[in-house]
Amino acid sequence: MSHLYHRHFMIIYMTDRKKFNGIYANLIVEYVKFKQAQGFKFEGIERCLERFDKFASDRGGETIGISKDLADAWSAPFPLESEKSRYCRISLLRGFSAYLQTLGYTSYIPVIPKLQNHFIPHIYTNQELYAIFRECDKLTLDKHFLHSSKCVIPTLIRVLYGTGIRISEAIKLIHSDVDFDKGLIKLRESKNGQDRIVPMSLSLREVCKDWVAYKQKMGIPVDADSPLFTAADGHRISHSTINHIFRTILQRAGIGHGGRGHGPRLHDLRHTFCVNSLVKLSEAGMDLYYSMPILMTYMGHKCLESTNNYVRLTQEMFPHVTIKMDNAYQCIFPEMNSNLIDEEEI
Repeated sequence: MSHLYHRHFMIIYMTDRKKFNGIYANLIVEYVKFKQAQGFKFEGIERCLERFDKFASDRGGETIGISKDLADAWSAPFPLESEKSRYCRISLLRGFSAYLQTLGYTSYIPVIPKLQNHFIPHIYTNQELYAIFRECDKLTLDKHFLHSSKCVIPTLIRVLYGTGIRISEAIKLIHSDVDFDKGLIKLRESKNGQDRIVPMSLSLREVCKDWVAYKQKMGIPVDADSPLFTAADGHRISHSTINHIFRTILQRAGIGHGGRGHGPRLHDLRHTFCVNSLVKLSEAGMDLYYSMPILMTYMGHKCLESTNNYVRLTQEMFPHVTIKMDNAYQCIFPEMNSNLIDEEEI
């Protein structure tokens, strides 16, 4: 019901969008260009702000500058709207209102409600990963050989798990982004608009070399600017196609799926990589919270809070990691005298 409602709303909105030109129209265009110049993608953001522009106009707004009443009205839940969608709407208005303030307008900045994230990622066990890789290797090309993406799956899934990169980042890779000699992959314009470099293990390096050799054997382009991960005809693969094939792999591997919006998912390979990385860092003697900046930089997270979620998940799933660190530091940080604490509190 919710999906149908939003689809119907967007059809109406996109029709109105061509005709509408509110008081914030030019400022919205300037704001989007300003954020993009800072490295933010801001894809689809302009549509949401134009929606706010129409919302303000419908309420009789004629003066530039967002009032508290207008911000509160915009921040109220929309019918059939998810908590996350509402959070994003208010966040966008905060940014735009702050931009108006820099231009000298009096504009109220709304308070962002606390977003309750109830989603718990699926962390694949070693047995599940073994079953996934086994089913990937058993895939065979069907009669639509030239358009099939199955040939790339064994390598792609291993790269996603072995590096923790996003599927969107993997799809954009070209051959010149991979340095087999140094074992490095360069990711360009990732989710947060930043380039970064991720290493490959020796075994993953060999897997990728085998994939390139297979492409050469099949006559698929491997020049510097051609896509690394392609279908059998050399065309770039799509996110939706890989998701569909991965769903089949999960089913064949005996890993149950909870349906749309529930795990396990392809992106959970990234979650699994993060948790396993934290476990390895901890077992190497590094405190989980000291590991956060390292993992944050590697994963391309924008803030520590995103990485901190993995720390909490790791502590819940692998309590022995926390116990090990407590044992390591119990002699360094002595217990405080309880009587002294009571006296200070008084």
